[in-house]
Amino acid sequence: MDDSDHRAIGNRLDLFHQQEEGPGMVFWHPRGTALYRVVEETIRRRMAAAGFREVRTPQLLSRSLWERSGHWAKFGDAIFAFGEGERVMALKPMSCPGHVQIFNKRVRSHRDLPVRLCEFGACHRNEPSGALQGLMRTRAFVQDDAHIFCREDQVEEEVARFCRMLAAVYADFGFPGFSVGFSTRPALRAGSEEAWDKAEAMLAAAARAAGLSPRLQPGEGAFYGPKLEFILKDRHGRDWQCGTVQLDLVLPERLDAEYVDSENRRVRPVMIHHAVLGSIERFVAILLEHHGGALPFWLAPEQVAVAPVDPADAGQAAYARHVVAELSGPGLRAVLDDRPERLPRRIVDAHANGIPVFVAVGARELGAGTVSVRRRNAAPVALPLARAVADLAAEARP
Repeated sequence: MDDSDHRAIGNRLDLFHQQEEGPGMVFWHPRGTALYRVVEETIRRRMAAAGFREVRTPQLLSRSLWERSGHWAKFGDAIFAFGEGERVMALKPMSCPGHVQIFNKRVRSHRDLPVRLCEFGACHRNEPSGALQGLMRTRAFVQDDAHIFCREDQVEEEVARFCRMLAAVYADFGFPGFSVGFSTRPALRAGSEEAWDKAEAMLAAAARAAGLSPRLQPGEGAFYGPKLEFILKDRHGRDWQCGTVQLDLVLPERLDAEYVDSENRRVRPVMIHHAVLGSIERFVAILLEHHGGALPFWLAPEQVAVAPVDPADAGQAAYARHVVAELSGPGLRAVLDDRPERLPRRIVDAHANGIPVFVAVGARELGAGTVSVRRRNAAPVALPLARAVADLAAEARP
């Protein structure tokens, strides 16, 4: 394992670990959990701004639901199941059937559409042990899963809306561009040929309307519908498939989703499946490798290390604690380093731990109400404390 592998970076930065007692599972450490939450909250804010409402669905659902949706046949032995006979329950491999249940719980009018739902859905799949690879391939993961239930005439605008959001999110994370694939019907699929013809035509038209020119990927669609796949290129030149848009006419039929149209008829909605990141675990791995562990300031799990020049000096120590409190007020992730080590050693350790900003406070800073701010590979700059807090808080927004 080389130093650019996300597992080595995760170990060096004390972000997460895995062990034999939880094969394919992740133990997130405090720093790793902080990073995970920043990624999650970034998507949460973007989804809310795009009109999605967050939901939560059960982890354990009856086998009968997974059989009706088609996931039981699709995933087979990859589903973790419990019980016998009619009481077999299964851990969800994905969230879409649960979102259909929420849609179905009340009578929907055409005026209610589109209905946009999203969830950070914890999923489990019994992947073969040989396929497991750190955060890239796990048995337990969280998807930023979203679904839109809409009329046919709303499909193009909904796909375009999502693509605009997706492009903005990728740019925030350091991926200014992406390529797109258009995946058509696979050999093993659900639904009629007529339904697939219609779904593929609708999604192709929506892609064109969104200004996309996807390359064709025959036979690589989901079992219930065609999809657009968004591929990022990292700084090593590697391609990573992350976001997806899938157009589905099958699950609404299988799970009896419907709305009342303008002529008072019961009509099946179009279901659009969305994900910006796919698996959050996998996206964190991509981020770590793309940035080599030197995450941008807004994304770093610990953003600022504050250190008294002389930890034994009571005044400097108290001022350092005050600086941490001032930085933490606007939400900056600041930590205190008052170890009895020489200051250069603490600076080196902070940057080795992925902390992008080091703030030193000595007798001069204490007397003047200032701080010495040092960024990665840059000389220190003296700033009034209030100015430093304001500047760093502004920089913390992607």
